[in-house]
Amino acid sequence: DLQKEQLKTLKKVVKRFENGFPLENLAQIIEILNLCAEKMNEQEAFTEHLCELIKLCGLPFHKKKFSDEVSYSITVSKSIAQLGYLMRVPSSQVRIQICKCVVSFYNTELPRKILSGYQPTSANYKIQMAELGGLAETLVLSLALVENQLTEKLWILKALQHLSSSGVNCRLMIKAQAASRLCLYLNGVDPSGQLMFCSSEILWNLLENSSKEEVANQLSSLECVYALKEVFVNLLMHGFRHCDRQLRNDLLVIATLLAENPAAAMIESGFAELLIVLATFTEVKIPSPLVKSLKLTYYHEDFEMKMLLFNVIRVLSKDPCAVQLLSENDVMPALLYYVKPNQKPGFHEWSAAQYEELQLHAIAILASVAPLLVDKYLSCQANTLLLMFLEWCVGQDSFFDQGNFHGTGGCGNKLAQMRYSLRVLRSVVSLYDDAMNLNLCDQGAISQLLDILKYAANKSKEKEDAILLEIQADILFILSALCENDLHRKELFSYEGVGILIPFIQMDPKKLYSGLGHNRLLFSALDCLWSCVIGCYKAEDYFLEKQGIFLLLDLLALKQKNLYNVILGILVEFCDNLKTTLHISTWRGEKDQTAANLLIQLWRQEELELGLKRDRYGRIVDVKRPIASSFQKQQEIIPMPSNCPSFAIMEISESIRAKLYLLLCKLGFENLRGLSAEDFVTLAIIKHYIDFKVGEVWSELCAELKEEFRPVEPDEEALKVILELSEDTGRKVAALQTEMLESQHCQEIQEEHKIYAEIIATHKQKEIVNKSWKNFLTRTSNYEALKARILTKRLQEKAISKSKTQNGPVHSTEIKGLGTTIGSGRLVTIESTPPQLTGGPRAVTDLALRKPLFCEGALKKIKKI
Repeated sequence: DLQKEQLKTLKKVVKRFENGFPLENLAQIIEILNLCAEKMNEQEAFTEHLCELIKLCGLPFHKKKFSDEVSYSITVSKSIAQLGYLMRVPSSQVRIQICKCVVSFYNTELPRKILSGYQPTSANYKIQMAELGGLAETLVLSLALVENQLTEKLWILKALQHLSSSGVNCRLMIKAQAASRLCLYLNGVDPSGQLMFCSSEILWNLLENSSKEEVANQLSSLECVYALKEVFVNLLMHGFRHCDRQLRNDLLVIATLLAENPAAAMIESGFAELLIVLATFTEVKIPSPLVKSLKLTYYHEDFEMKMLLFNVIRVLSKDPCAVQLLSENDVMPALLYYVKPNQKPGFHEWSAAQYEELQLHAIAILASVAPLLVDKYLSCQANTLLLMFLEWCVGQDSFFDQGNFHGTGGCGNKLAQMRYSLRVLRSVVSLYDDAMNLNLCDQGAISQLLDILKYAANKSKEKEDAILLEIQADILFILSALCENDLHRKELFSYEGVGILIPFIQMDPKKLYSGLGHNRLLFSALDCLWSCVIGCYKAEDYFLEKQGIFLLLDLLALKQKNLYNVILGILVEFCDNLKTTLHISTWRGEKDQTAANLLIQLWRQEELELGLKRDRYGRIVDVKRPIASSFQKQQEIIPMPSNCPSFAIMEISESIRAKLYLLLCKLGFENLRGLSAEDFVTLAIIKHYIDFKVGEVWSELCAELKEEFRPVEPDEEALKVILELSEDTGRKVAALQTEMLESQHCQEIQEEHKIYAEIIATHKQKEIVNKSWKNFLTRTSNYEALKARILTKRLQEKAISKSKTQNGPVHSTEIKGLGTTIGSGRLVTIESTPPQLTGGPRAVTDLALRKPLFCEGALKKIKKI
């Protein structure tokens, strides 16, 4: 009777909440579900009611207030978690209903009927509570309970398929080892094929929404790789549907991910070799029974599989254990098959765009594989094929690039093919293998590469882009690798190469910040200059004639820190040519800056960055370690073997001071132009750089000795003398710096006195001018002075009239029409004696036009002449 009452009550509950459970009653409903699950062991009649209640849990919950979702969140999440725990009930009907309930969480349709006074919760509320309650992890663990029940297993996978759309759920599933469990289901017995498709989709969701590394680690076991291999082969040979081909490619992507994991058993399972054979069987004949009846079709999925298989080769090339497989299965000739002009498609199934994509992808992978298979590379005459292919790339035929993924930026031209081919050459010459480089040079690679470099440079003038800059940088690198340490190849580079390098060094500094790759191009050009020009006197002289040293110093004057080491190294090497120092001394920068001044400025800047102590005038402060950086001083003394360089030695390669010292040594420390007193103070330190560096090394040596043992008395005395000598050098340089500053101070005082004397003379001259002006004003504007002047004039006239002779001519002392009150100038006009008195011819009266004759003796002399 009690069981009948309980069943009757359950029917009422189902009837009461047929439109969904309110949030406040959910905890009680879950208790009822648990009680029903316990009663099922005694009476199967509870099964139907339990399933009905679980089904109602799939309907939207109801809330009275908007805040109920937050208020009841803990209760709801625990309740949904209890649904997962009910999977322990040994009833197929209950388990399937639980999975259906979980799937219904993702149904966003609103309920048709709503309880009075309530409203449904938001569409994503149950999904969020399922994440909070960890339902996904519980369902993954429940797969162990249904190993032999296909239907129940499929329903659990369907539920997990929905749950795996969330990153939170995927992380919970990974925690329960979902990836390895699902991989083993791929090859499970299922006539419908749903098990394989559901498992693969969940695996794909795990890869997209959680850690790929963790998924790969779970799939790396030998059992999982075997299962993946069997499913892939089965789909490859017997999958003719569109969905089968898509699933095959999805599994191939997962296999590629496993190949990237060194711990995966790809080689042990034979899966790696199988993928290599499939990647190359259309290009080379492989005696494998698997590929005899296999044929690729024109479907896009088959083209996609071919691209993925090529990508597997690229991934396997990173694994040293797979190199032997790549060599044995003729990967090199298969990839080189595509290094030829695009005259006709390789296979009749591929379109022109597809073939070109395959070609570019194959050449790109060749750049990864070629350095690993050098012998195969040379035996296949790959260098010849690549050089011929590059010759076609610069040709003027009617080919037009399709502009696909690998051909980015190359639509309508052959730049994509050129770009990937040069990457292959770059990868092989970077090995610095003598046989490889000799093979290239014997086929005229240097001349051909220079022609291609010209072609790319001209194209870049029309429109600069990243691909053209990359092509030029790669060619410069290849030339550097070929010509380094070989005089004959440098001579081949010589004139034509130097002429091409000059424009790169003259690059507009603003382009270095464009982001297109000008920085890399400039470094490649400088590296090429160092490797291809320095050491060949013909090329060096031609570079000097082109004012190349001036261009390098112009670059150095930009004060780009990342360029210092390269440019200074090149200049030091160039100084072996006797003409170089003259060019360096002749250079002038902005504001007539000299090279010596620039180098000393760089020295001061480097010292500032190294944290060296100097006073405000630049003098030495620490005479014991005058050039030791702050980092060196902070390091503890660590005894090291003799073959390990100390901090003082390592600093030479890390800092630019050694190169600056060598350059100034080449220029000479005397008679340097354009230097200030501060420069001379710094120059005194630079001049003794080697002495100070030797002192640093001895100081480190003494400290290491004292850490290990005590030197004998003669050795200790010798070390003491050496250290005192180094310290004495520091004091002498400091004293010399002080003397320089004092001398400069005296010179400045003398110049100040000289300038002060000039100022005084200027002021005196101004006073004289002012006095003269005042006198002028007095003579022309002062009434009393004018009266006195007139009186003086009258007295003068009176005195003149008294001295006149009775019979002599009378001359007037007044100038007619005179309107000025100042004295007359040098030139005057004098009236001559009238002719009627002298009886002679009329004399010239306009004596202002002739030199005046002031005495009678002078007149007689003129008449005699």
